[in-house]
Amino acid sequence: MKIACIQLNVAFADPDKNFHNVQMLIEKVVNEGAELVVLPEMWNTAYALKELEQLADFEGKRTKKFLSELARLHHIHIVGGSVSTKKGTNFYNTMYVFTNDGKLVAEYDKAHLFRLMDEHLYLQAGNKENVFYLGSIQAGGLICYDLRFPEWLRAHALAGAKVLFIPAQWPESRIDHWKILLQARAIENQCFVIAVNRTGSDPNNHFNGQSMIIAPWGKILWTGAEQEEYAVIDVDFSEVEEVRKRIPVYEDRRPALYNSLFEK
Repeated sequence: MKIACIQLNVAFADPDKNFHNVQMLIEKVVNEGAELVVLPEMWNTAYALKELEQLADFEGKRTKKFLSELARLHHIHIVGGSVSTKKGTNFYNTMYVFTNDGKLVAEYDKAHLFRLMDEHLYLQAGNKENVFYLGSIQAGGLICYDLRFPEWLRAHALAGAKVLFIPAQWPESRIDHWKILLQARAIENQCFVIAVNRTGSDPNNHFNGQSMIIAPWGKILWTGAEQEEYAVIDVDFSEVEEVRKRIPVYEDRRPALYNSLFEK
């Protein structure tokens, strides 16, 4: 499957500009044969958390209509990164996933809120997993800081995910953590990891891309540059089963032992 990673320079507090740029870039990757598109985290508003009352997408209506129409028009799957949303009276960091017929197959609110960027002061945390199908491929979707919780990613792999999508706004100051953790999660879960980071700056952070596609053995298939760009990479998901047969990690697990330790 040809995977397009769109490493967007997200405009701070400017949803209209970001929607325009995403549409333009999706049209470009479609022309290069993309079958699945992955966007970064909070691409509609960036971390303009103090302005969410004015900027957040109410019930995700604009984003869902926008991505559904693009998916159906171009016959592509879309892992919609995440956007700031308002649901009821609360705000969330939400991922929407659409199949190539425009159907919404997943909606996920970020489970782990990042204190260093004040998410916990403005957003509500999600409380459910995110496993879905894109065609015949079973996948999981997590968001940025979720990456630092290996038990959460393993739960998605145990639920059947063969690929983990991770959109992010991961600052340059900790980019080495990003790259090491992504590779570790691919190896330990014996799955593909497809992670898309943003570029550019907001008032408090600089972001330098370094998006990655990593195979189950830990081989890095692609790393993004430091500026806005996109790449279309051919990925063979059958490699997951080959790796899991060679090293039967899932068969050798001892859940009862782990559970007993957590209970202490």
